[in-house]
Amino acid sequence: MALALLVAAATVVGCAPAPAVPEVRIMVPNPPGGGYDTTARTVAAALEETGLAGKAEVVNVPGAAGTTGLHRLLYEEGNARLLLQMGLGLVARTHIHDEPPVTAATPLARLVEEPMVVLVPPDSPYRTFDDLVADWRDPGVRLTLGGGSSPGGPDHLPLMLLAEEIGVDPDRVDYVWHDGGGETLAALLQHEVDAAAAGAGEYRQAIAAGQLRVLAVSGPKRTPGIDAPTLRELGVDLEFMNWRGLLAPPGVGERERAVLIGALDDLHSTPEWRDALAAAHWTDAYLTGDDFGAFLAEEDREVGAALDRLGVAAP
Repeated sequence: MALALLVAAATVVGCAPAPAVPEVRIMVPNPPGGGYDTTARTVAAALEETGLAGKAEVVNVPGAAGTTGLHRLLYEEGNARLLLQMGLGLVARTHIHDEPPVTAATPLARLVEEPMVVLVPPDSPYRTFDDLVADWRDPGVRLTLGGGSSPGGPDHLPLMLLAEEIGVDPDRVDYVWHDGGGETLAALLQHEVDAAAAGAGEYRQAIAAGQLRVLAVSGPKRTPGIDAPTLRELGVDLEFMNWRGLLAPPGVGERERAVLIGALDDLHSTPEWRDALAAAHWTDAYLTGDDFGAFLAEEDREVGAALDRLGVAAP
């Protein structure tokens, strides 16, 4: 009987299904610690935890504000084991530096999105968003704004669009680029900047602890856990959502692409992924394949047009 049980157990183990994706590397086009890095590591950990990937490795390939990673992806034509974590910021960088477009790659999936928030330190004289706008519109007041993304990125772009919407010349936006969220937080608390833009989830702990105040959120509705109105509630006709997704190299075959998207479909339906979204305070924005490709093409056009209009894109 014991022998029979051992044989049966060995048979079950031997018949365990192989992972849909035996091995995959996810490139992050920035240094460790940023939004792309956090998203990629969350995806990789969930793929391995659910058994959907045998090995999921995250590799940081920083350089040229993210476009070095894009160049590497485009060079690896047909390599279905290499993916790129990307988002709105990388779309913008290709226009600013006149690089190949993200649409040259193979679209897999948009994963998450989040609104941006306008932040001030707790002792800021700006008690409301209208207080901030009043000084921003005043040519005699020098307002310094900060963010953790380079020009054209998801912290800088909404501030430029906001300035445009409230009637401030975007050329008057004094934006200080900090290398990530930690430096932005320090700049706010030390009053090196008057206000800053950031992802809604990035400073939740600091907001909850009273270290920062939120004057407004850029999404279509209020953000749970953040006591602040939307820009539309405040009479500003602007919505802005930052998003992140995954690309594969060009030339990946339809069958290989279907396997990758299938693994992401399966991941999207798991409790592990839902828990990861909740822990990171991300909004599910799942969109795959050709639908994501159409979204990416439209986003590329819209972001390019906005940067041209604002005078940020490459000449």
